Amino acid sequence: MKVIKTDIPDVLIFEPTVFGDERGFFMESFNQQIFEKAVGRKVEFVQDNHSKSSKGVLRGLHYQLPPFAQAKLVRCVVGEVYDVAVDIRRDSVTFGKWVGVNLSAENKRQLWIPEGFAHGFMVLSDEAEFLYKTTNYYAPNSDRGLAWNDPDIGINWPLSDKPILSDKDSKQPLLLR
Repeated sequence: MKVIKTDIPDVLIFEPTVFGDERGFFMESFNQQIFEKAVGRKVEFVQDNHSKSSKGVLRGLHYQLPPFAQAKLVRCVVGEVYDVAVDIRRDSVTFGKWVGVNLSAENKRQLWIPEGFAHGFMVLSDEAEFLYKTTNYYAPNSDRGLAWNDPDIGINWPLSDKPILSDKDSKQPLLLR
């Protein structure tokens, strides 16, 4: 498993070693020891989520407030998405900065998004299935979000048209500096 650093040191890309032949492929998609060594702490995942979306759907930017904050390990197992993590930790030197990564069934990469980050993704393929492990359970009263197009954040989404948003995501607030 290869660990790739991003422009925000706490956000990491995990790229598995894939063994393939005419029968298909094999890969180790998660290894607790490798993962915890890379992130520098013990991590316990408590929930796995799976979503399916069509081309142009943008989900996010979502996060949960403490004490229900969630860290996520995300990957795309069908199709391709553009995945984004935004640092919302006010005391961080990277507050308001973002990282964007293409995750796909083909590249098999995973993105680690620690607590204190808003997360979202946009579907680039005709459809995509997206998996994510979380370190805390969904807590509706702690659920929050940011506007996907906040000009102060300035995410460079790969848009060819206006994204397809849920009603909730179309009404999210800006990140106030």
